[in-house]
Order: sequence, then structure tokens, then C-alpha cells
Amino acid sequence: MFDVASRSDFFHLQRAAGELRVVFRRRGDLTVLDDLRQVGCLKLRFPRVEPEEWTSAVVLNTSGGVAGSDRLDAAFELREGARATITAQAAERFYRALPGSDAALVRNRLRVAAGACLEWLPQETLLFDRCALDRKLDVDLADDAWFLGVESLVFGRAAMGERVAHAWLRDGIRVRRGGRWLLHDAVRLDGEVDAALQRAPIAGGARAMATLVHVAPHAEAALDGAHAALADTVGEAGVSAWNGMLVARILTSDSAALRRAVIAALAVLRAPRPLPRVWLC
Repeated sequence: MFDVASRSDFFHLQRAAGELRVVFRRRGDLTVLDDLRQVGCLKLRFPRVEPEEWTSAVVLNTSGGVAGSDRLDAAFELREGARATITAQAAERFYRALPGSDAALVRNRLRVAAGACLEWLPQETLLFDRCALDRKLDVDLADDAWFLGVESLVFGRAAMGERVAHAWLRDGIRVRRGGRWLLHDAVRLDGEVDAALQRAPIAGGARAMATLVHVAPHAEAALDGAHAALADTVGEAGVSAWNGMLVARILTSDSAALRRAVIAALAVLRAPRPLPRVWLC
């Protein structure tokens, strides 16, 4: 007789897997979709845009969040002269990983051809206690390509009294221009994350942070404006610009303050275009 309560029964937890492959090209004055492949829990939607706006695409994760051993893989390519904004429907949640499970694996690859412009504007990454995440953003730019990207990390929701006491995190941003390395930024936290964030050299007590990267032929010209915008909204932020690249690092106490600071910086770097509508929902 089969006993559903038997300790010898073996089962596998269901894991989410998603894949996106997206190509945009220029057609006259418009940027249009040239190729699309979507598999599993990752989907792409294309909101209606006004005549002066760039083509936009919104990434959806239909699994409702990311847990240990999930696999998400996305690749976006902009061909010569195309202009597009890639964003996400909402903040992505990374939940507690079971003991012994693999980290959630997230890979995002962006390729921008000559004269093309790409914005990578996902919303916040919300980390829960004992999550495990291995994420990389790889950006490959032509010499004269234009790029603006932001990645945000929130360690627990302050309004809910949450803290990320323990976690395993590997988060990297790598940018190449004309085949040469321009930036390799890495965050590595393992074990007692909340205690580490209290240390001044790491976060000085901040529990929300963002890295903003802007690469353009004249990116340095935006330095003063970005610095002034961040100085008006947040106390802990640094902005540097060199060699056609601007990088800002923002630290705040919670996600609401972080969002205000990021929006202020984006308003300078994207002027006069408005934010994607999903950011305002």
C-alpha cells in the first residue's frame, strides 16, 4: 500500500526558469522589434509610446519572485541607430533559499551597436533574509554607443521591519566599449550581511543602495547636474566621471529614499524625457 506520509518519499521542488532573446532595429525614424524569443517565466510587453519617446519594453517574471536554484537569462541587442528603454513591471523579490540549494542565477546581457542608445532601468531588487543570489549584468557597447543603466539593492523592507541577517550575494556589472574593458564593479556579501552593512567601509548602516552607470561620448558633461540632484535628495552619494563614463553610488536607509534619489539622477541624465510609466505606478 502506498503511504503518502512515508518518510521515504522523494520529491523535487519546482524551480522557475526563464529566457529572453530580444533584438531591436531602426526603421526610418522608429525603433522596431526585429526578433523575440521568450521561454518559461520571462515575458516581454511593449507599451504604447508617444511619438517623441523611445521604444520601450517591460520585462515580466510570471513566477512572482525568485527563489534558490531559479534560472533567469536575458539578452538584448540594439542594432545600428536603434533607441530603446528596457524596464521591469515591478521590483523583483529574491526569497529565502532552502539549506543546501543553489543560488538563484540571473544573467542579463546587453549589446549596443554603433549610434544606438539603450536604457537599462529595472526597478529595485528586494532581498529577503537568507536569500542566495548570483547576478551579472554584461554590457557590450560600440565606440559611439549611448548607455544608461541602474541596479538597486534593498536589504529588507524597512516599513515591514525586515532585516537581512544572513544572505549569499554575488552581484556584478561589467561594461566594455569597443571591445575594451571600461568597468568591472562587483558586490560580494556572504554570511552575516546585516552586521557587515553596519561597518563604515561597507555601507555605514545603509540598507538600500544603487549603482548608476552612464556611458556616452560626452558623459562627463552631466557630472555637475547629477551631483547636484543627488545632493538635494540624499546624504550619502558619490559621483565620478572620466573617459566618457559617469558612475554614481547611492546609499540610503530605505527603498523610498533610494527611489527618490535614483529618480532625481535619472531626471538629469534623461532630460527632457519622462520616466517609464511603470516607475510611476
